[in-house]
Amino acid sequence: MPRPGARASRRPPYTVCAALLLLLTGCAAPGAAPGPTAMRTAAHAPTAHAPTAHAPTAHAPVGHAPTAHAPTGNAGAAGPGAAAAHRPAAPTGPLEIRMLGQVVRSAIPAESRQALVVTGNSPDSSEATAVLYTRDDPTVGWQPVAGPWPAHNALYGWTDEHYVNDLRTPIGVYGLTAAGGRLEAPGTELPYVQSPAFTASGEGFDGESLEGSFDYVIAIDYNRVPGASPLDPTRPLGEERGGGIWLHVDHGGPTQGCVSLPEDRMEELLRILEPAKVPVIVMGDVTALAR
Repeated sequence: MPRPGARASRRPPYTVCAALLLLLTGCAAPGAAPGPTAMRTAAHAPTAHAPTAHAPTAHAPVGHAPTAHAPTGNAGAAGPGAAAAHRPAAPTGPLEIRMLGQVVRSAIPAESRQALVVTGNSPDSSEATAVLYTRDDPTVGWQPVAGPWPAHNALYGWTDEHYVNDLRTPIGVYGLTAAGGRLEAPGTELPYVQSPAFTASGEGFDGESLEGSFDYVIAIDYNRVPGASPLDPTRPLGEERGGGIWLHVDHGGPTQGCVSLPEDRMEELLRILEPAKVPVIVMGDVTALAR
């Protein structure tokens, strides 16, 4: 959720739930924190023309008809052998998530078989795209199974070191181990807490209504106890490092630090994620994720 006074042109948000004011310091509480394609060139052999009908004599014209030679070397003709020679080598080994660099890939636990990748448009952008990947067969590797979905992140973009009120979303790889919301669970294997404490109201940074933002949430394991309720206030890194960073229902504008998705996508995600597959979220701007 947004923070009051972040921009002069944007109206401040308000919240009516006292429980969130006391427990949360991130989004959950106001004031807290295809490869190239080979092309073939058609080779045309010269055409030998018959002698004209008006030859001066009855004899065939003297001379040699041009001979069509088979293309050699780099003549531009592309037979089956040439195509094979220029075809890119097939990838070997399990497939990786293409936009992730080696540092980020290595941060994904070896046992994880579900990864929601949220890619920010730029370091300072509040708009992003989310794609869910699975690797049910380690020999095959990661495969996209849902998305791309539109998403929002914090008002001022992304950060490697998140603090309360910085209005930036923390970059990194984090577990997804618990969920909750104002509404009943839509069918999920994640531990789910339904509570009126997830009620949200007021306005966001762009004047949009915040009502329903916390109808469904999935806690992102940044500065929290994995597996605990999203409402749990424990902050292992200290209060100053923020917390309450959630995946929640999109309200049409930037957040304070969370990542938001359309409501139907949140429902879909809750139904897909399985604790046994050790789901994680990989999030950051496009440059950071390429490390």
